Amino acid sequence: MESAGLSLLNTQPTLAQLDSSPSRIDGVSSDLERCLRIAGTQLINSASILLQLPQVASSTAQVLFQRFFFCASLKDHSVLKVASACLFLSTKLEECPRMNRDLINVFHYIAESHQKRISKPLDIYGTRYNKIKNDMIDGEMRLLVALGFNVQVQHPHGFLVNYLQSLDLARIDGFVQKAWNYLNDSGQTIAVVLFQPSTIAVAAILYAAENLNVTLPQSTAWWQIFDASLSDAKVVIGLLQKLYETTLPKSLNIEDATLLPK
Repeated sequence: MESAGLSLLNTQPTLAQLDSSPSRIDGVSSDLERCLRIAGTQLINSASILLQLPQVASSTAQVLFQRFFFCASLKDHSVLKVASACLFLSTKLEECPRMNRDLINVFHYIAESHQKRISKPLDIYGTRYNKIKNDMIDGEMRLLVALGFNVQVQHPHGFLVNYLQSLDLARIDGFVQKAWNYLNDSGQTIAVVLFQPSTIAVAAILYAAENLNVTLPQSTAWWQIFDASLSDAKVVIGLLQKLYETTLPKSLNIEDATLLPK
């Protein structure tokens, strides 16, 4: 991935990475890759809720997850293991650490629930517990190496607050929450890797206005003031719409990467 150097911009994939991700090169279809990305980021969100983590920790982990699979193949790395490693690292980056034991038990519970199995408390001296622990710790290092230790993440939420105030939209009932929800959901799409946070914030405003029938300023191209293009914002909206139209297959494999179909 291209490095942003010392700027505050988020790291973005190269054009070559967009056209041919490692998973696509390994024969994973575009639809399956998208579903597995959604599944992984939803796992992160579920674990964050169970661990009572702040939203920023979940959002950062989701961005790291999306970035990682532009550097590595879903054929080589389990969605579940990568998701746990991303959240493990995110709790450190966002300064909201949790006990390793809690992270391990939460992801064990999620894995068992996904397989419709009854989850039982893990023995901290048992084989299963130590395997999950080692996978999480090793996964963190693989994540850091794959991303070149560039784990800086800037989120669109702060931009959104400023933009809404500038456009005098914060006073409209339900508008802030609607746009905020779109930002949170954007982590389940590759929008958080393809575009800078200013563009995602503008997209959230446009999409919220469309769904709430709110008229936005017509006299000027206001999005340009916020360093975003209308065409890019529309791509973000399209990715969100595709997300909302997607129903994940019940048979989706999140544990064993080697069993993925082509």
